[in-house]
This record gives sequence, structure tokens and C-alpha cells, in this order.
Amino acid sequence: MLNISFNPSGRQEIHQLETLLLVGSLFRPEVLESLKNPTDRLTWVDSLAVAAGALARSKAGMPVSQIAEELGRSEASIREHLKGSSKAGKLVNETYELLKSGKLDPFAVLKDDRTLTIKKQLRKIRDELNELLEYVG
Repeated sequence: MLNISFNPSGRQEIHQLETLLLVGSLFRPEVLESLKNPTDRLTWVDSLAVAAGALARSKAGMPVSQIAEELGRSEASIREHLKGSSKAGKLVNETYELLKSGKLDPFAVLKDDRTLTIKKQLRKIRDELNELLEYVG
């Protein structure tokens, strides 16, 4: 079982939960399938990251307005993720429950040699996202 706070009380715990939610969600079969489509890849990863950040902050007791400000998204978008109305929000909420119940170890997949291809794909996605952020910023 992971040593993680599911109701974080500080920034470090929020970031730990956020990271686990993102990693746990990224390796779900439906997400891996979605990442095969290069046209939606950056949007999909961004949505998962926002949903993970929103849920981690919500579990820490932050109000939606503060979460929206920190993540640079609208309050309506944050509410959609938190309610599970968005696809990314639904997946991240499910991942939270799987992690909390001990049914998911997001690091188990990272220890498996067969995931090398997935790791390379994620690095490529990260690099593409960084390039896009540099271009937009």
C-alpha cells in the first residue's frame, strides 16, 4: 500500500496525491488507447493533469475558486472535473477510489520492463506539451 494522504493537508501532500492520480490515470487501458491518437493527445493529457490537480486540491479542502485560479481554468471547468462530468474527471475520480481502496498501485506498471514503450510515449507527449506551452507562452 502506498504511503499517501487521501485528504492532503499541505502543498507537498497535494502534489503527491496529484502525481499519483495522474500516473494512475495515465496507465488505465482506456487512457492508453486514447493516447494513440496524436491529434487529441496533448488535450487529453492536459485534461487529465487538470482533473488530477483539481481533485487533489479539493481533497485538501480548497474552494473551487482557488483551485480554478491555481490551475488557470474556469470554475465551471473545475466543477465538471470534480463532479466527474468530464471524461478526464470521471477517470481521475475512479482512479482516486482505486488508489484509496488499495486496488491500484500506479508504480507497479512503472516497474515492469514491458512498459518501456509506454514510458517513451509519455516522454514524447511531455516534450510535445512543453513545446506547445513554450509556443503559447
